[in-house]
Amino acid sequence: MRHGARTTAFLAAYTATRTVATALRRRPPGGPERWQRTNYAGRVVDLCAGPAATLGAAAGALPAGPRGVATLAVLVAGACGGYDDIVGADDPRRGFRAHLSALRQGEVTSGAVKLFGIGAAGLAIGAVLKERPVDRLLAGIVVAGSAHLVNLLDVRPGRATIAVLGLAGPGLLRRAPGGAAAAAPMGAAAAVVIDDLGEQTMLGDTGAHALGAALGVAIVTGNGRAGLAAHAAALVTAAAYGDKVSRAAAS
Repeated sequence: MRHGARTTAFLAAYTATRTVATALRRRPPGGPERWQRTNYAGRVVDLCAGPAATLGAAAGALPAGPRGVATLAVLVAGACGGYDDIVGADDPRRGFRAHLSALRQGEVTSGAVKLFGIGAAGLAIGAVLKERPVDRLLAGIVVAGSAHLVNLLDVRPGRATIAVLGLAGPGLLRRAPGGAAAAAPMGAAAAVVIDDLGEQTMLGDTGAHALGAALGVAIVTGNGRAGLAAHAAALVTAAAYGDKVSRAAAS
């Protein structure tokens, strides 16, 4: 039964991601130019993987997440990332500190929207899955921190998708619903990793945050307080040293 839930979640995520990516490439809304970006090497790639992975991970989370809250968290994270892809494309500020500093000065940046939007989604996950306030808070940190971490790693082709596959893999060994929750981001990442490595597409903030949030949902689903605290501490540390994490991923 446990294997069936994992397989269902993986296949749902993989199939939905491939289907959406193919449809977007065939008929990109607004024309192909709107979906094109220049990557670090100067090559033109499309952003189709972002919304495709978002919808795929959300589809995979449906059989894995209680009451649809996991799917909602993934969609919110993807939407916040998409907002940053559009509104914050030319904003050179990066990292929590820069965006919180701008917020203190009265400016609501796209990064601040991501921070609070994805944080709220994480707290919603915690409110459903956890009973105590401290566990709900840790859940919010884990979901938001995981989304931020995957985005930090999305600096070279395939780095973020491979990281999601590697980080979610051990979660498959957990009992349901943790194993099924881990299968959702794995299925979505597996569907785009070859195109990502081949520099045909990129996740952008949309896909990176959605896959990261789905990974965070799996962590929250499969861990108690001690595990949540350990993951939260690691993710906060990664966020504090975000520039170093990104540089390491780019090397």
